Amino acid sequence: MDKQNKILIIGGTACGSKAAARARRLDPLAQITLIEERRQITTASCGLPYYVSGVVKNRSDLITRGNVYFKDVLDVRVITQTRAVGIDRTAHKVTMLNLEDGNHSNLQYDKLVLATGSVPTAPDLDGKKLVGVFTLTSIRDATAILDMVTQNKPRKATVIGAGPIGLEMVEAFASLGMDVTLIEALDCVLSTLIDPEVAALIQKLLRNKGVRLLLRQCVMGLEGAKNGAVQRVVTSEGAVDTDLVLLATGIKPNIDLARDAGIEIGARGGILVDSYLKTNDENTYAGGDCVENVDLITGQRILSPMGSTANKHGRVIGTNVTGGHETFPGVLGTTIVKVFDYNVARVGLTEWQAREAGYEVVSCIVPDYEHARYYPDGKTIVVKLVAESATGKVLGGQVVGKGEVAKRIDVLATALSFGASIADIANLDLAYAPPYNSAMDPLHVAAHVIDNKESGYARSLTPTAVKNKLDNDEDFILMDVRSPDEWKSSRIHTRVTKLIPLMELRSKLSSISREAEIVIYCTTGLRAYQAQRMLESAGFNKVTFMEGSLEAWPHEISTSKTED
Repeated sequence: MDKQNKILIIGGTACGSKAAARARRLDPLAQITLIEERRQITTASCGLPYYVSGVVKNRSDLITRGNVYFKDVLDVRVITQTRAVGIDRTAHKVTMLNLEDGNHSNLQYDKLVLATGSVPTAPDLDGKKLVGVFTLTSIRDATAILDMVTQNKPRKATVIGAGPIGLEMVEAFASLGMDVTLIEALDCVLSTLIDPEVAALIQKLLRNKGVRLLLRQCVMGLEGAKNGAVQRVVTSEGAVDTDLVLLATGIKPNIDLARDAGIEIGARGGILVDSYLKTNDENTYAGGDCVENVDLITGQRILSPMGSTANKHGRVIGTNVTGGHETFPGVLGTTIVKVFDYNVARVGLTEWQAREAGYEVVSCIVPDYEHARYYPDGKTIVVKLVAESATGKVLGGQVVGKGEVAKRIDVLATALSFGASIADIANLDLAYAPPYNSAMDPLHVAAHVIDNKESGYARSLTPTAVKNKLDNDEDFILMDVRSPDEWKSSRIHTRVTKLIPLMELRSKLSSISREAEIVIYCTTGLRAYQAQRMLESAGFNKVTFMEGSLEAWPHEISTSKTED
């Protein structure tokens, strides 16, 4: 009789539980043990902000497959409230600490899986242990926040860190009736995921929702009242009164156990694994937030802590610890987050990441409707597409807005996985019917804009570049080519703004200085591009249009209520 395969898995969330389930399906006789520090395995930590806000009503809904299921259905031994504290790779032995009684014990293994996840990178601040200061990584954390909200009824909440969890919790606290301040040390929200001009649209939304947004401010410490409750956040620019603080400054791979056992750690701080998700130890595999992944575009190793990636890792590992040879190719950093009524998604490289990686980049910003304009209740989205100038290879994309974002970013993720070019995107045979899409999807339109730019037809400036020209008081004409009614409703009100509707432009060419620099805008950029081509054909040679125009303009505009 063949020797029974002993598989020991450390960590029972996404990767670990998936690896256990897959291993059991492939090897019905294996002895599978799963160790988890918490009381429950398979907790959906990505749903925690929605449990705090009340969208998810019951904490039990955040447990996808409980301990009993793994024991009774999968015949997996589940040991909870237990921490792995040491690995003897020579003896194939793991030492465990029971967190309830403090006793130590050992377990033997043939194959070891490290699915230890990540830990918060909360800064070492004075006052970090005051009452009312939280992180959010577990159901216990979420429950503690809700208990405080119920018992103390805080009026002011401060979120430190403007990553995905920080933004989701800003919305959660606002939905609970609190005044919310968001503090971020860097220049913009989601700074490692999206480009600044896309982030600016989210920042405009946050301010419109009443969120106090403090960018480029470092938190120096937390101050408390005499009763030990947090009372104030001290920043590099001043102080913020608060009743509750959430530290959402990011996470890092949980690698202490692996490092102490001699498992190789990469330059980005995660466990190094090969394409089979095997470590430098022949019998040890690792996956989830604790490992480094390969970026499918640059080929470089990156950290990409996502539940979706962890589940894929778990399946690969479960296959390989039972004798298979499955590989994991890498990631594209696909991310989506809900921010109030905006959907924000990205994939691949941002423009600044692409330039940093050495690419010559061409990009565009394109607003459009989620479906046919004449079909009721359409919502706008803004697409930013990034490509390599020389080859037309798509490098990444970002989509933001109230409309359907996920399907566009998923199309781009698929296209990037197969090395698609701008021409490929422009000719994708996507589903079309008025309730679902326009005849030209926003991705088609974005691809056409990049093609026009590369062909020399479209000459544009980003909203950021136009704002810089205005701030520097440069002498140019900011031409609005919308209708008079649109002009009365809203416009960029400056000394250089001039209304010449597109329908009247040809008849008014003689009234426009041929020596002046002209920047054209409309609502989305389409009419502005048409005006640019019209002026150039008439001999004007210093003409550009503003990409995205008013739909992508992140700054205040004058309306009929504020400006005649």
